[in-house]
Amino acid sequence: MSTDDAHLIETRLSGETLAQGNFLTLVRDTVRLPGGGQASREYLLHPGAVMIVPLIEDKDGAPQLVLERQYRYPVGQVIIEFPAGKLDAGERAFDCARRELREETGYTAREWARAARMHPTVAYSTEVIDLWFARGLTPGARQLDAGEHLDVFTTTPEQLLAWCRDGAITDAKTLIAALWLEQWRTGRWALNWRAARDWVDAP
Repeated sequence: MSTDDAHLIETRLSGETLAQGNFLTLVRDTVRLPGGGQASREYLLHPGAVMIVPLIEDKDGAPQLVLERQYRYPVGQVIIEFPAGKLDAGERAFDCARRELREETGYTAREWARAARMHPTVAYSTEVIDLWFARGLTPGARQLDAGEHLDVFTTTPEQLLAWCRDGAITDAKTLIAALWLEQWRTGRWALNWRAARDWVDAP
């Protein structure tokens, strides 16, 4: 694969804000194309987000997964997904992951591993999602945001994969997390587990 991307790069010439929401900003840029022409690009500025794959290890060592069911207004459906949420201003990804896990599910985790970064909608958004795994869970009380309604439940990795195969799960980030989970469980991909306290001061 070539590492020379000069023939692909678009250069921003100017830009304007089309709309400002509570946390999303819609902008339009004029860009110079690699061949010398110009084009416009409309996209959303997003603060970034995290998603967590929480693992509960039962007595025989087989894991249970903590998932959520939440109504997603833009698509008009109740969606099955892993816990997730957007970063607050100036918030680090780990701090956000720990906060979202506690707020949405009530769980705190003894160990964490950062798996990957993903761009879920590269054609029209700057959103980046950090994928985390969490284990050694301790249950507690949820702290949902005002107006936030979701169900928390557990299932097996096998059931998760079946839902992905059958189309019951359509959330892109959850599908990617299912891939990571399966590759880790089969030993093909590694996770660097660290105690929660070790992530607090990590860059």
